[in-house]
Amino acid sequence: MPRFQSKIARPLPVLWYFTDERMADARIMAAIARLPRGAGIVFRHYRLSPAERRALFAAVRRLARRRGLVLLLAGTPRLARIWGADGWHGRERATAPLTRPLLHSMAAHNRRELNAARAAGADCVFLSPVFPTRSHPGAPALGRVRFGLLARQAAQPVMALGGMTRQHAQSLQQWGATGWGAIDGLSR
Repeated sequence: MPRFQSKIARPLPVLWYFTDERMADARIMAAIARLPRGAGIVFRHYRLSPAERRALFAAVRRLARRRGLVLLLAGTPRLARIWGADGWHGRERATAPLTRPLLHSMAAHNRRELNAARAAGADCVFLSPVFPTRSHPGAPALGRVRFGLLARQAAQPVMALGGMTRQHAQSLQQWGATGWGAIDGLSR
């Protein structure tokens, strides 16, 4: 897959791991330890208390730094800056000047959300769910063709998400996937 230059003076990752509260912290850390140098992490864990979330994020950040990984925090650009993330994952735009460049990713499930990512100036978009996924049971999957039709309308690199494996990622390159992300597909 092609590599795109990012705001943080490193290529934009083409492989992304999404943390998930369904998994034990040790399993998450083991999955992160297996990621190749230059991969990315989107740290979520929305349901933890603020103190627990910050402590787990700090542990993930230490491992990410040692491994040469890009780390995004699901939340606001302000919180990403304060916590020392490489960027943020979410709908909020950076309204105040940033003291250092931060990456911005957004989720999209349809054309309207792709347009919102364009308007927000997101650096990449996670288009999902491409395939059925355990993290969102029953959610309608896009499939390859619909994914491709939407990906070609995006203004920024598109990462495939939802039921992804390495084999799925390879099959989606011809449909416009710049990269891919997973939870279970990278946690086993």
